[in-house]
Amino acid sequence: MENIKRFNSFAEFYPYYLGEHSNSTCRRLHFMGTTLVIFILALTIGAGAWMLLWALPLAGYSFAWVGHFFFEKNRPATFQHPFYSLLGDFVMYRDMILGRVPF
Repeated sequence: MENIKRFNSFAEFYPYYLGEHSNSTCRRLHFMGTTLVIFILALTIGAGAWMLLWALPLAGYSFAWVGHFFFEKNRPATFQHPFYSLLGDFVMYRDMILGRVPF
C-alpha cells in the first residue's frame, strides 16, 4: 500500500502538484481539458442546458489522465488529493496563461 503524502494547505500542495506535471505534453493536455471544462460550463449556464453538466468531469479528466498515464507516466494527484488537485488544475491553468508555468 502506498503512503499518501499529507498537506496542510493548498500552498503546500501546489509545488508537489507542479512536480507531478513536469511533462509539457501533460500540461498542454490539462490546459486543453480545463479550457473545454470552462467552455462547457459557460455554455451550460448561458443556454440553460443543464444536461451538459455530465460532460464536465469527462472533458476535464479524460485529457488530464491521458497526459498522466501516457506522457507523465504517473498517477494523477486526483486519486489521493481530489479537492487540491481540482484547484491545482485551475491554478496551473491561470499560471500557464500568465507565463508562470511553461506550456
